[in-house]
Amino acid sequence: LDELEDIVEREMHKKKSVRKRNADNRKTAVKHGTFVPPRPQEPSVEYIAEYRMLLRMTPENFDNLLALISTKIQRGDTLLHEALLPRVMLEVTLNFLATGSSYQTLQCCFHVSKAAISNFVPKVCNAISDSLKEYIKVPTSQEQWQTISDGFRDTWDLPGCCGAVDGKHLLISTASAECFHYRGSNSLVLIAVVDHKYCITYFEVCKKGSQTNNNIFQNCKLFDRLEKQLLPNGNFLVSDDAFPLKTYLMKPYVQTTKPLTTEEKIFNYRLSAARKPVENFFGILLSRFRALDRRLSVKLDTVNKLVSAACALHNWLTLTSSDTYLFNGAVDVQNKETGGTVHGRWRSEIMELRNLGKYDDRETTEAARDMRSQLKEYFSGEGAVPWQYDAVNGNSAK
Repeated sequence: LDELEDIVEREMHKKKSVRKRNADNRKTAVKHGTFVPPRPQEPSVEYIAEYRMLLRMTPENFDNLLALISTKIQRGDTLLHEALLPRVMLEVTLNFLATGSSYQTLQCCFHVSKAAISNFVPKVCNAISDSLKEYIKVPTSQEQWQTISDGFRDTWDLPGCCGAVDGKHLLISTASAECFHYRGSNSLVLIAVVDHKYCITYFEVCKKGSQTNNNIFQNCKLFDRLEKQLLPNGNFLVSDDAFPLKTYLMKPYVQTTKPLTTEEKIFNYRLSAARKPVENFFGILLSRFRALDRRLSVKLDTVNKLVSAACALHNWLTLTSSDTYLFNGAVDVQNKETGGTVHGRWRSEIMELRNLGKYDDRETTEAARDMRSQLKEYFSGEGAVPWQYDAVNGNSAK
């Protein structure tokens, strides 16, 4: 009996040691914050640059965001577990979004278990999306739509435009009937509408309705809303070949057996210029939040939460801290004297934007073709800009 008691006592001592070691590890993580370097009283330029590389925002941005979400993610201690501080959970989540590192890597860097990370990342993303929801809003009044239309007219020389729409494949590891197939990989599709200032006014993660590219857009909620006259009468979105030609959706002319006319080339050039906001939005989003540019090894529901948080952060940082988030050289800049374009830095950071395939436009309406024709005539008439001719004739320079 004495021998048995000794064995039990040794086993109990082992369990206490393990619990103490785990608690010490948690305290270390909470105390040191982790992989993010301790913040000096007066952060240097180099420190802020490193901080932005790790979390995609400045220390001031982080403090403001933490203040918004702390109460939503705070958890109480238990008898066996000391709760992680909201600061640590936010740091881990932002670094995951910024780098796309595996949970295993994050565990090593932040001294937080994979199980804990897997549990709190979706919750922190939800808290971010909820706290920043006022920064992503579909216009609800004529005045709000008019503000965007004026912005496209003044900035991108396209009157009547209320946004640019595009979609990209997001690679995922999960195999599901809801997934698309992109070059042999499983994927979901992110559809976004962007205003003249690179901000999202609408987004959704679309799931597969069929194998045909045409049904990607038609199975999105955005399609139904546009069909039910989401936009003011006479206004439209601009898109590329991945979307249908509609009275509310203008797309380029496609060369068939006959070469494009000069007027059609000018229309395409002007439309392409007005698509820069959405093209740059996707480039900036994927270069800032690399998790979305990598194959996501998370549940499908978590993908939605990651996307929502990244989009909310994009708008929030664009509107409140554009000097550090959209720094000089970050986005494409059009030279209005020559018609040329200076490419943004994201183009050298992103290997590929996983575009949607072409849309089969065999069911285009006469009204949609007429509206595009009217815009074509306007661009070559009273709405012409001096540099468009050099641009379409290949004489533009950066």
